Amino acid sequence: MLQPRYLSVVLSFFISGVTTAFISFLPSSDLTILVISFISCFIFGSILIYFALDYLVFQEVNQLYDRIKQIKKKDFSITPRKQLVEKTNPIELLKKELNTYVTSKEDEVFELKKAAKYRQEFLADVSHELKTPIFAAQGFVHTLLDNPDEDVEIRSKFLEKAAKSLDGLDNLVQDLLTVSQIETGAIKIEKKKMNLRALVEEIFEQVEAKARKRGVTLTLEAPAIPVYVKADMLRISQVILNLVVNGIKYGKENGSVTVLLTEKKKVVQISVIDNGPGIASEHLHRIFERFYRIDKSRAKNSGGTGLGLSIVKHIVQAHNGKITVHSAENKGTTFEFKLEKA
Repeated sequence: MLQPRYLSVVLSFFISGVTTAFISFLPSSDLTILVISFISCFIFGSILIYFALDYLVFQEVNQLYDRIKQIKKKDFSITPRKQLVEKTNPIELLKKELNTYVTSKEDEVFELKKAAKYRQEFLADVSHELKTPIFAAQGFVHTLLDNPDEDVEIRSKFLEKAAKSLDGLDNLVQDLLTVSQIETGAIKIEKKKMNLRALVEEIFEQVEAKARKRGVTLTLEAPAIPVYVKADMLRISQVILNLVVNGIKYGKENGSVTVLLTEKKKVVQISVIDNGPGIASEHLHRIFERFYRIDKSRAKNSGGTGLGLSIVKHIVQAHNGKITVHSAENKGTTFEFKLEKA
């Protein structure tokens, strides 16, 4: 491929020759005029053509070539999208489109890296969560196998502990399946008219024993009449039950958990409020992540799988809603989401 300087010389030579040939037909032309015309056209033509080719074509094309090489090397560190401006030059437009394409690929690579990191963390968390109950059950069972003549009472105690570990493992697997099925759409949300007030009262009855054990007062603040919403009763029951149980388990002893139903124009807002120790600000943006625990030792003792709030988030999202949390240390916690009025 010719360089700009050589190409400009060749083009200027032909242009000068053609120009001189036309001037030679003029009656007043002589050899001196023809030579001066040729040399002038050649010099100025070379300079103009060189700068035109170099600055308007070759440099732009070379930049495009450099960007293509960056794509091949998977190096997406080029001009940010915000620095791109509209151009009328077709080469500049081509550069803009290429920059936009590469920037979009950069975003895709970032998301893929983020997803890969998330998968690694998820696999590590799952492995850890599965390992604990499995090892516990194995330990109890192998102890019994190694001591077949052990006292009946001790054997029963070991079997009960092994069964408890396996029950915890079953709960974990069921929660994982639920999250996966909601994410992939395998679980269909069937919205029907339901009485939200009656559902909360039923949930309070289910958790009454747990609340009494910790001295927690359960309160429903809602209109005296039925509060109807359009939702999947089974799934919304999971959401409210999970939030109320969390308030009982992680709130303070002799505290309170309140479910507040607020009717608005087109929706009903559900708020689950406790007066517990609250959640520090650095944890708030992560509490809906799978297996994320604020106090891991305390959560382990409570017997949770670490998937409850993740399931809550996915169920609310499947109802085209969003769950939010408001909390501060020593000031309690409030979870809020909205459902469509029926």
